[in-house]
Amino acid sequence: MTESETEKQRVNIGKQHPTNYKALLALSSAVEEAATAAGLDPLLVELLKIRTSQINGCAFCLRMHTRDALKKGENPDRIAVLPAWEEAGYFSETDRAALRLTEAIARVSEGHVSDADYNAAAAVLSADQVSAVAWLSTLMNAFNRVAITSRYPVSGN
Repeated sequence: MTESETEKQRVNIGKQHPTNYKALLALSSAVEEAATAAGLDPLLVELLKIRTSQINGCAFCLRMHTRDALKKGENPDRIAVLPAWEEAGYFSETDRAALRLTEAIARVSEGHVSDADYNAAAAVLSADQVSAVAWLSTLMNAFNRVAITSRYPVSGN
């Protein structure tokens, strides 16, 4: 028998505890509203979701938010170079500040959110925007973990 044949079927934790998943969806709505109220560009919001999902290796969320970003009119080149945003000329000062903070939050186990990363973001973003970016990253980290733990299927269909 191969490893995949002996591997136990994963529990879809969203379906196993739907009340918890519905609460996460409600939080998602609140986070989106806060991002809009803070004046974050909807395309940047999608890029932050994509970048968090890239860091976490969540194929399900990557596919979903890449499609969402393209539907909203995001430039495919910006998505293509997103992992190298620091050296690409496609991103504004606001984009860069939000991406830096998002990455620091997603990589919290590698040294927490350093003062340098936080202060760089806070120098460009308003307090509302810093908070909105932090909530977006926190939310995406949660969704990534749900999808990865449950092994949400991602195929070429």
